[in-house]
Amino acid sequence: MKAENKAYKIDLLMASLIFILTLFLLLTSSCKHEPQILPNQDPNSENNGTGNANGNGNGNGNQASTCSPDSVYFQKSILPLIVSNCAKSGCHDAASHKDGIVLDSYANIMNHGEIRPGRPGNSELIEVITETDPDDIMPPPPAAPMSQADINLLTAWINQGAQNNDCTDGNCDTTNISFSGTVSPILQSKCVGCHNNSLQSGQVNLSGHANVLIYAQSGSLLGSIMHANGYFPMPKGGTQLSDCEISSVRTWIRNGALNN
Repeated sequence: MKAENKAYKIDLLMASLIFILTLFLLLTSSCKHEPQILPNQDPNSENNGTGNANGNGNGNGNQASTCSPDSVYFQKSILPLIVSNCAKSGCHDAASHKDGIVLDSYANIMNHGEIRPGRPGNSELIEVITETDPDDIMPPPPAAPMSQADINLLTAWINQGAQNNDCTDGNCDTTNISFSGTVSPILQSKCVGCHNNSLQSGQVNLSGHANVLIYAQSGSLLGSIMHANGYFPMPKGGTQLSDCEISSVRTWIRNGALNN
């Protein structure tokens, strides 16, 4: 009887091991690292979340553009840039307000940044981001300094009067989306200031395709910029990305999140 019980237990153990091994092989063989696309937030929309309500599914809306290529817009370009590089946790957001300086809104940027419309050379913000002294430059090391392109953008905005202006992108063409030409510039201007090799806010690094790919595949990149339920809305403290920018990122992810 004891021998029979022992044999039965061995058979049961072997069967269990075979079942577990089979289940493991099935799961691992079906695991594919494909980008996760969020479901459309509007169940009545027919564009599957790839464009705005006026779009045709590719983000090609028919809303007239109010953006001039010769103008720099505060809400569209300047505020996200300053929030990403300056108004982040531990620096000049409302919670940290380092040195009593907050740079999270037009009024605060004008006052605390000592912006002089039409006179970028006399504006404190331009002075600190172009400093050569590592003890005075902003953002401070080890954060990367602002790029010359970003400095030029801020300078142009101040030269144009430092207005609290905005515009609508209008037609949004997402038929020729690439990481280098479309997605990376969006992230560089609005996200990488907080999520880079030196400063990984929330332990998130969005420098380079390999890092971005992780969050593109998990769905968290799209979820955050869409301000979807269950995700941290990004840019933190800044304006949400435009419909066109979100559509562009979503199209890139849908096409495989390639390093193109």
